[in-house]
Amino acid sequence: QAQIVESGGGSVQAGDSLRLSCTASRVAFGDIAVGWFRQAAGKEREFVAYVSYNGGITKYSNSVKGRFTVARDNAESTVWMQMTNLRPEDTAVYYCALGVQTSTRADEYFRWGRGTQVTVSA
Repeated sequence: QAQIVESGGGSVQAGDSLRLSCTASRVAFGDIAVGWFRQAAGKEREFVAYVSYNGGITKYSNSVKGRFTVARDNAESTVWMQMTNLRPEDTAVYYCALGVQTSTRADEYFRWGRGTQVTVSA
């Protein structure tokens, strides 16, 4: 079954940048949409961004629009999410997920990574 490895999380200060990576294997990556979600402590998992199978369509939540950018390289089976101007409210565990189609709904994705922690201090 498909496997996902996320990386790039860490602890930064407000205003800093981070780039998260999501690399998949055992899946026809070029046919798959990829979503990013996050879950802060004590809160529900929320949609952050998605990218379509060929990278042609992206969507962002209002809270990250203009600060986060998602892109993919199908030859590398990897999706990146560049996060800039990070804020303390961006602190969460970030998850990469694979889906048959793009969606803002978590239940539309069939495979999830284990997540990577992002902590932003004021």
